[in-house]
Amino acid sequence: MYPPKKHQETNFKNIIEVFKSFPLATLISVDDQTPHITHLPLIFKNDKLIGHIDIKNPQTSLLKDNRDVTVLFYGPQCYISPSIYNTTQLPTWNFIRVHIQGKVTTIKDKKALRHSLIEMTEFLEAPQHKYKLEQDNPKMEKYLDYIQLFEIEIIDWEGKFKLSQDKKPSDLKAAREALVKNNQVEIKEFLDRVFP
Repeated sequence: MYPPKKHQETNFKNIIEVFKSFPLATLISVDDQTPHITHLPLIFKNDKLIGHIDIKNPQTSLLKDNRDVTVLFYGPQCYISPSIYNTTQLPTWNFIRVHIQGKVTTIKDKKALRHSLIEMTEFLEAPQHKYKLEQDNPKMEKYLDYIQLFEIEIIDWEGKFKLSQDKKPSDLKAAREALVKNNQVEIKEFLDRVFP
């Protein structure tokens, strides 16, 4: 990522917060100069990213042998209109993005896969925990043969938190409020258009 220092996130604890709050990631593998891309949730555990992929996905064959992968996480984002500022500014776009470079390893143990699916469900159900994936769930048991468990060792990471950090405190506060409001309003308006 183009890295102006004011937008670089250097605190890994904040990167972990992106993993936890926005776990749907873009997983990229390259084979013979061809990128393979899958969108799937990843959870952060023991300093690694853990995921599951359908064995019929062509990218599955690339998730072994300590191969390189790139993972993208997307935090909130929105257009920032100069109309929200107290001072004269230009239009901009605020966003949070995290790029991970890692080495991937597949895990063949079915017991570990079952446990990982239960653990990921528990994580994603937080904080209400309205649903619990039981150890002996027959549907899960049926699909264990079609899911590949993998983990990614994080080799390098980069966070870009472009959040109007270069603005005066009152403008920074306005940009933060716009980011929250726009994400709520724009999601509703988008869903009303495409899924009424």
